[in-house]
Amino acid sequence: MRPKEESVRGRVVMKLGGSLITNKSSPKGLDMRAIEDTCSVVKSIIGDGFIPILIHGAGSFGHILAKKWSIQDGSIAEIVDNQREAVIQIRMDMRELSSVVISCLEKTGVRSEMLPPSDWAIGTGPSFEGDLVRFERSAGDIVPVTFGDVVDTQGSSEFGILSGDDLMLRISKEVSNVSHSIFLMGGVDGVLDKPPTEGGSLVRLWSPNTEIEHEHESEVDVTGGIALKIDRASEIAETVDEVWILNGDNPERIMELLRDGSTTGTKIVDSRGT
Repeated sequence: MRPKEESVRGRVVMKLGGSLITNKSSPKGLDMRAIEDTCSVVKSIIGDGFIPILIHGAGSFGHILAKKWSIQDGSIAEIVDNQREAVIQIRMDMRELSSVVISCLEKTGVRSEMLPPSDWAIGTGPSFEGDLVRFERSAGDIVPVTFGDVVDTQGSSEFGILSGDDLMLRISKEVSNVSHSIFLMGGVDGVLDKPPTEGGSLVRLWSPNTEIEHEHESEVDVTGGIALKIDRASEIAETVDEVWILNGDNPERIMELLRDGSTTGTKIVDSRGT
């Protein structure tokens, strides 16, 4: 049944982290349980009167090959032919991963549409160019799904990586009526005060004054890791009241947040919220 427009409670922009839906240590390894559980939650989000927008990371479908050929650095003369081949392969792999997410959504009764950034965006970082009107959907419309991708760039760099976290930033701030911006990670409950390998504890409220220690999986991750997520989430919090980093392995927390206003995880606030 199509929800009445007046019953819509807001848009929920949600990032499915690559560490959640894939096994980063295994090329093109999927975590189908995490994908299926998250897709079931998307159906519940719609049933509760919210309009979802989905963004997902690359994980083992993009980071390993991108790291091998330094795609994040743009074209490098000595290896540019290999890089161009890698760009084509990464784009294909990302569409393959997105197709898995979309197929899973379809099985739960949610119609969705893939919007690869390489088709509509130019440039990397938060100032990328691209019309975000395509994400302005009404209740009952097809759910848009996009992802971190290799995009064309202007100038000599030729190509680069547009991070899903930068997509989260722009979509959350520029698409109308966003009530929640949620980053889903795998394996941790939110932002920790130090790396989990050092026994870090959950930071339930993060502001720019919060001091934490973090580690970056530089051997596979080419888009900034948790530090970039926190930076982008903090910028989103300038205009969106409910910005959270949650453990996607416990997807019931998403609905707890939407229904009760709080859950186990990290709420991100900007300097005004401290």
